[in-house]
Amino acid sequence: MGFEGKTELCGLSFEELKAFVLSLGESAFRAEQLAAWIRQGAAIGEMTNLSKALRSKLEQVAYVNGVKIRESLTSKIDGTEKYLYELPDGNLIEGVRMRYRYGDTLCVSTQVGCRMGCKFCASTLDGCVRSLSAGEILGQVLAVNRRIQALTPGEYGIHNIVMMGSGEPLDNYDESVRFLRLVNAEKGLNISLRNVSLSTCGLVDKMYRLADEGLPVTLSVSLHAPNDDIRRQLMPVANAYGISDVLKACRYYIEKTGRRVIFEYALVGGVNCELSHADELAGLLRGMQCHVNVIPLNEVKERALKGVTKEQTESFIQRLEQRHISVTRRREMGDDIQGACGQLRRSRL
Repeated sequence: MGFEGKTELCGLSFEELKAFVLSLGESAFRAEQLAAWIRQGAAIGEMTNLSKALRSKLEQVAYVNGVKIRESLTSKIDGTEKYLYELPDGNLIEGVRMRYRYGDTLCVSTQVGCRMGCKFCASTLDGCVRSLSAGEILGQVLAVNRRIQALTPGEYGIHNIVMMGSGEPLDNYDESVRFLRLVNAEKGLNISLRNVSLSTCGLVDKMYRLADEGLPVTLSVSLHAPNDDIRRQLMPVANAYGISDVLKACRYYIEKTGRRVIFEYALVGGVNCELSHADELAGLLRGMQCHVNVIPLNEVKERALKGVTKEQTESFIQRLEQRHISVTRRREMGDDIQGACGQLRRSRL
């Protein structure tokens, strides 16, 4: 694609962009112009308020965004859109745009694949190829915003972001945090970090670091079990970090940020879905500023895990409510377009 050795402009902070412009012998005000175009995801050739000479100079050493939407699928059920993105090196990742009354939410990936090995997830089947740069994570948002503007001019674009696509954000810690600062930047997309959720399988040391960053993102923790024995069956990370350690880090995060923590709990048939499991979970979380997101398992054909019935799901939720735990069933979206993480990419590979 001709990107090798060039600077990806959307991955630069405004101060870095200004330094880059000055290094080309241009005036600092060019950084303001560039930042405005970068927010739109525009290609350098489209930057009409820059001279042809400057555009030519920029094209030799830089590009705006190397993330391209290669394929998109739209759900006939709820309008959810699934994207297959191609990166400059040819690797594929995916994302999902979910439509809500209060604005659109985009699920972004932070790695090509994942090395966490969770038994219920398609993203991890082939391991982790590599981590994404902050610019590549932000590039997914820019690519979707550009698509929205092209199809429905004047529509606002993405309001909310969930870092829940392929990969473990805290396994790509530095670039994930850099992405958060870029997306929140006043001269960037200026999206409030209160509109951003970051999902982790529970890398405890990184959870403490994130709490100390001063970034008020919503922390979403993949718990999926009420005790360590069951969690180890589902999540290899549980061999390194026990539930008590994870919950201690969550309490620290709540104390430092003032934000409640979301616990993701995928119901797996015959494993973690009994009422006794709900009672045990309620005992762990009682008194914590948190919310439980119950997710009926998305079955992955390469795995032996089974889903649960609607009745089992409702009974589990009701039991948690009876134990005074804030809980909802996560809305299932894009079922007809391989909406679950990793499925589309794997089918194309």
